[in-house]
Amino acid sequence: MTTSPVFEELPIHPVDTRLRRIVTPLPAPETRSLLETSARVEPRSMGGQPPVVWDRAEGFNVFDAYGNKWIDFSSGVLVTNAGHGRREIQDAIITQAQHGLLHNYCFPSHHRIDLARRLTELAPEPLKKAFLISTGSEATECAVKLMRTHGRQVTDDKTVIVSYSNAFHGRTMGAQMIGGIPLLKEWIGYMDPGMVQVPFPDGFRCQDTSFAVFEESLAKMAIDPRRVAGVITETYQGGGASFAPPEYIARLREWCDQWNVLLTFDEVQAAFGRCGRQWGFEHYGVMPDLMCLGKGISSSLPVAAVVGRPDVMDLFPPGSMTSTHTGNPICCAAALANIELILKERLIEKAACTGEVLHKELWKQLKPFDARIGAIHGKGLVAGVHVIKDDSLAPDRDLAHKVVWNAVGRGLMLFSPVGVGGATIKICPPLCITEEAIIEGVSAIADAFKDCLS
Repeated sequence: MTTSPVFEELPIHPVDTRLRRIVTPLPAPETRSLLETSARVEPRSMGGQPPVVWDRAEGFNVFDAYGNKWIDFSSGVLVTNAGHGRREIQDAIITQAQHGLLHNYCFPSHHRIDLARRLTELAPEPLKKAFLISTGSEATECAVKLMRTHGRQVTDDKTVIVSYSNAFHGRTMGAQMIGGIPLLKEWIGYMDPGMVQVPFPDGFRCQDTSFAVFEESLAKMAIDPRRVAGVITETYQGGGASFAPPEYIARLREWCDQWNVLLTFDEVQAAFGRCGRQWGFEHYGVMPDLMCLGKGISSSLPVAAVVGRPDVMDLFPPGSMTSTHTGNPICCAAALANIELILKERLIEKAACTGEVLHKELWKQLKPFDARIGAIHGKGLVAGVHVIKDDSLAPDRDLAHKVVWNAVGRGLMLFSPVGVGGATIKICPPLCITEEAIIEGVSAIADAFKDCLS
């Protein structure tokens, strides 16, 4: 059995601008022993990212301890919507920690109740109850639990959960069973026959974006709509930043109403301004019955939520839908500060404006590489550059990987490619990023493509 190297050397392109600085080899020589320790004491699954040991981060910049500085196009995987290390969030965390309440389980606390209240104030009707938990995976599994329970109140065999091909809903078993990436669920060994996937109408991998595909797919699987309890979809597919056509989602809402099916939007990657709206589903003009929140809810600490219709959220009696760390007071303090910061600084509107710059620059600066880019998807400050081999549209994992590693070596922080075939370069900077940083960051991607294809 051969083992992978502990880390992969990055191609270095020394740079020293106001926003980027690369002055050492990568990984930095001082971090090599730490990376070797990581490989020894952590699972191999924790590898795979560019070998940069983060030391601190501010706003839309990430720093190591050795003089290097990156424009961040990752937001720590779509978490730091308000920006890294924001003083207002730090102060809220410190104040609550010093106050003396670090944990309270399901016993009430001001912070948990305040955060639930704030979420329901911001959420449109009828989404007026919130259940606070720890992670996005926990939120999507809770949504499945609620959808199935609601369905079984109608009839005992109304249990089918419909999700989408290529969807990602988390890392836990239930979240991966409703996910649409076969490789991620090989470990399970069996599939719940009541969890099925249909093609996602992204206009690229699935070019037929008509709602007929949804109905035809269920018919081919011999699934009677009367047996469907719920449909769950990412507001945009996280792997490719791909949105469905609004008219498709409008028909989906009508279909769910027709067959008494709950509709859940997984907003873990989309909410809190990421798409240039408070909630990503606002781009569709429809209302879900449930939404799952996480990541950008706090721009920092682990907290998530399911927000939904009161009649659905109240399906379980006291003590039967809880979580050990539900509404942790420090996490709630961070989330409350984050939400107010996003609203006060109008970061949602800013994301819409700088998002236009991002997408314009991607189309302009990456134009010379059209033959190797199948699509550029996204809205607001999320984008996915789908890297292909040729006209067959086959995903080119190797080229995407090389471009990301090359860009990180130029002072642009990206995480490893994601999506179909691991060939999509995901771009998701903090919402506080400037137009100057957007343009400079995209130029680093363009330079990386040029190097890798020369």
